[in-house]
Amino acid sequence: MVLAVWVLLFPVCGSALSVAFINPGKSDEAYWVTVTQAMQAAAFKLDIALEVTYLERDHAKAVEVARDIAARPSQGRPDYVLLGNEGGFGAACLRILDGAGIPVLMVFSGISDLSQRKLSGAPREKYKLWLGSLEPRAEDAGYVTAKALIEKGRAAAWAVPGERLHMVALSGDKLTPSSLLRAQGMRRAVAEAGDVVLAQEIFSGFDRARAAEQMPWLLQRYPKTRLVWAGSDLMAFGAMDAVRSRNLIPGQDVLFSGINTSPQALDALRSGELSALAGGHFMLGAWALVLVYDHHHGRDFAQTEGVEMAQPMFSLFSPQQAARFSQLYGDGRFDAIDFKRFSKFHNPQLKRYNFAFQQLLGRKG
Repeated sequence: MVLAVWVLLFPVCGSALSVAFINPGKSDEAYWVTVTQAMQAAAFKLDIALEVTYLERDHAKAVEVARDIAARPSQGRPDYVLLGNEGGFGAACLRILDGAGIPVLMVFSGISDLSQRKLSGAPREKYKLWLGSLEPRAEDAGYVTAKALIEKGRAAAWAVPGERLHMVALSGDKLTPSSLLRAQGMRRAVAEAGDVVLAQEIFSGFDRARAAEQMPWLLQRYPKTRLVWAGSDLMAFGAMDAVRSRNLIPGQDVLFSGINTSPQALDALRSGELSALAGGHFMLGAWALVLVYDHHHGRDFAQTEGVEMAQPMFSLFSPQQAARFSQLYGDGRFDAIDFKRFSKFHNPQLKRYNFAFQQLLGRKG
């Protein structure tokens, strides 16, 4: 079956290792394109042939892509497949790829739902070639952005001491674990604050247009809203569009937070339209390549990291750090990062992986 997806192939001459990544996003979506760009840089430095297939957010197609990979002649199959559990299709893909003898590392979102775990088991149990999962500690992003947003709200000119701040939240979806964890972090920050009313949390599907449609009736229903927490930059921008249509000024009349490091998000943080921004998790695909590279060379991450890894990868950006990020990586090029520096194969003295993003802002590589 021919799929309506965009496939990129980055061959490296004489590569000893090949990896296929089933990208759940859109081929013109800033976040997922940046994920691919970082992976391309890591693949080049690590001598990996990288194949990327975009699902265009039609997550059910992950199963078809997995079948296509499994059906290839043995010499045409990748050594490893990286895939996520967006939409809950991870277990079906594992069954197909494990049956074809292809090792899998789940990335960005693993299998945490109990009903899905009954089908998949834990890594290396039912599916022996399910090596494990690597996820960003998504709750961190929701927590730090909500906490910073609340602090900005308290300091705003219109804040009245003793009065509670009213917030609405735009979450991604109900199925993706990372989306649910971001919202969980947001709710934790609200509970700790004590002076914030979370009027309503809705699901905007990581979609700018949908958030723009939802925001007017949220404002109508909750006219005291001063804070808008969003689980992604696109949803924040959609909500801003709606706020502007009511002659309100983002960053002044209503404060917004977002997650991701798109150029537009970084610009909005520097201009003050965004009051809080976290990002850096787009590097996870590149870090996953480091893991499978080391695994391929006899350094199994399970020995020191375990098989289900939730790594701190998010940074809360200041306007100065946003400018630094743009200076270093604003053109989408990550070639200056020395990915071998993070490999245990190349650095046997490394005891644990450090995938925190903050280290990449200090200096190139």
